[in-house]
Amino acid sequence: MKTAESVVRAEGVHKSYGHVEVLKGIDLTVAPGEVMCLVGPSGSGKSTFLRCINHLETINAGRLYVGDQLIGYAERGGRIHEMRDKEIARQRRGIGMVFQRFNLFPHMTALQNVMEAPVQVKKRPKGEVREQARQLLDRVGLADKADSYPSQLSGGQQQRVAIARALAMQPELMLFDEPTSALDPELVGEVLDVMRGLAEAGMTMIVVTHEMGFAREVGDSFVFMDGGVVVESGDPRAVLAAPRHERTQAFLSKVL
Repeated sequence: MKTAESVVRAEGVHKSYGHVEVLKGIDLTVAPGEVMCLVGPSGSGKSTFLRCINHLETINAGRLYVGDQLIGYAERGGRIHEMRDKEIARQRRGIGMVFQRFNLFPHMTALQNVMEAPVQVKKRPKGEVREQARQLLDRVGLADKADSYPSQLSGGQQQRVAIARALAMQPELMLFDEPTSALDPELVGEVLDVMRGLAEAGMTMIVVTHEMGFAREVGDSFVFMDGGVVVESGDPRAVLAAPRHERTQAFLSKVL
């Protein structure tokens, strides 16, 4: 799915809801193994852009590539056509996504939640998937919670199960949409630790976050968005220490 040059490439991406333009020409490139942190105020277009990457939102103009694949659309005779649902679903298999809300199946155990997609979507043997799911729960520190239901888990534990579930599809790209914003403060660290481990293992990640410490420590690139445009981008440590744009300065002065 990915090429040597980039895992994600956005070229002039626009998105509108009616007369409201949410994305106004986004150009971004994410390299293999890169952790990109998307930061900005509410309504800046961060989450919308993330959802466009796996075609949960359609775009109105521009191109979005994951690896060498144009996402959600096919080009024929110089014209763009939206793909069929089945083709879009096939593309999504290589993209893991973790939301603010955990979206776990309440009637399934942690183990069953992690197993569901590989068995149902990829039609892999249950025994093989069960072993992999146990390994993934161990990886996120929840080996002892395999038989627990979501209602028996803390918010942080549920989010770690959600990460394991996304990893079960063996994605080449992980998207995180403010994965800690719905958590109690004392539970944030356990989720960030799992994400830190993924970064160290070389997973390509785009993270919409307000956790500046994580961006500084783990991020390879820092992108500040506001009003549907990229205002400033660069090395996280450099941008956080000395933002060049006054809008970035004003935002960071309130969150740091």
